[in-house]
Amino acid sequence: MDLMNQVLKPYLDQFVVGFIDDILIFSRSSEDYDKHLRIILKILKEKELYAKYYKCEFWLDEVAFLGHVVSTEGVKVDPSKIQTVVEWRPPKSPTEVRSFLGLAGYYIRFVKGFSIIASPLTKLL
Repeated sequence: MDLMNQVLKPYLDQFVVGFIDDILIFSRSSEDYDKHLRIILKILKEKELYAKYYKCEFWLDEVAFLGHVVSTEGVKVDPSKIQTVVEWRPPKSPTEVRSFLGLAGYYIRFVKGFSIIASPLTKLL
């Protein structure tokens, strides 16, 4: 278990998600968010872990996090990631096909029938 998950463990998936050095605090209300933010900042201070203020974003209704956009409406793919898939050069080797399928496959839960759509490329491997 990495350091961030160890530090945040008591609150993981209750109101916080951590990945390496990224922390996402989610709450149902502004009051809860204030409380959750204070808890996490206190833990970070106690463990002598510091966040760069210019990299922090607070009190947002929508935030980009790990290639996704998380909002009060749920989770969706970050539009910039969709653009990357759309603009991907046609693969010219099995390695490039695997690379593309790896990128596109990361978003499998957002694409209905992904395995059917990807089948022609998979057959090239």
